[in-house]
Amino acid sequence: MFYLHCTKKLLDRIKPDIARPGDTDTLLGNWYATALFWKPQVALLVSERTLLPVLMPLAPAATLARRFPAQLALVLKEHGITADFIAQEVWRMGSVQYAKTANRSVVGILNEFLRQAEFWLAAYAYTKGDDDDLLAISVKLAGTPCSPLYKGPISPDKALHELVNGARRAG
Repeated sequence: MFYLHCTKKLLDRIKPDIARPGDTDTLLGNWYATALFWKPQVALLVSERTLLPVLMPLAPAATLARRFPAQLALVLKEHGITADFIAQEVWRMGSVQYAKTANRSVVGILNEFLRQAEFWLAAYAYTKGDDDDLLAISVKLAGTPCSPLYKGPISPDKALHELVNGARRAG
């Protein structure tokens, strides 16, 4: 089970029942999400623990949380994460609770990734609606240095590998 903390514009679009935030069962932690009103529309999700970004089609918005684990699995695979870790993470994401955003730092990262994604959007010409472009942009964004990570791994991709390697040693 995990919590999906959504911006107001995404909550207005999905209209879910809002839960009180709590602890997650996943190693990547809770997720933050916003809607990008590109054509076609896209959702940007960011791990609270590693700041790993994931871009995916927004439509249909009502099924975003159900479709998200499969898109996350593709992003993790692109980062060279083991199939065992991916399977465990997706299994732990079996249920979701929606919540309002609570961490302003992660919301700031969402906004920064949005600006950078628009640059990469132009580079990849996403106007065709190619989901492979969203995967490539997600991977590019993960290499971005993020101030909340400066005392450690510096970028989400490095934070992801540090988390996975720590879990492997502990397991």
